[in-house]
Amino acid sequence: MLVQQILKSKGDGPVITIKASTSISEAAHVLAERRIGGLIVSEDGTRVEGILSERDIVRSLALRGSVCLEERVGDLMTRNPVCCRKDETTDAVLQKMTNGRFRHMPVTEDGKLVGIITIGDAVKARLEELSMEKDALQGMIMGH
Repeated sequence: MLVQQILKSKGDGPVITIKASTSISEAAHVLAERRIGGLIVSEDGTRVEGILSERDIVRSLALRGSVCLEERVGDLMTRNPVCCRKDETTDAVLQKMTNGRFRHMPVTEDGKLVGIITIGDAVKARLEELSMEKDALQGMIMGH
């Protein structure tokens, strides 16, 4: 399955982005309110500058305490995150996420943000693929 198929199944909603100048406290509020685990950092909503995950915030809280909540997203974000294209396969994306040990990946086209996929999205797509393959093989074995 291709990344574009995953994006299509998620719907056409806009990608939630946040500015690097936003406080960590406000970013945490957005994550909780939207029930998401990561935010793309972008000044204009199209150019990916970084990514901030709930893990980044928790790690900083554990190391430095609540003082980090007053800092800026730009201070904690991962700069230049690994991105993928819409024509990449689920397997390729899962490999990148596993190797890099991250759970959110911006999808870009011609350098512009067009979506985001999570490891959950990729695993779900892969499981659906495997289920279809299993059904097709069963059908061939059973003569259907």
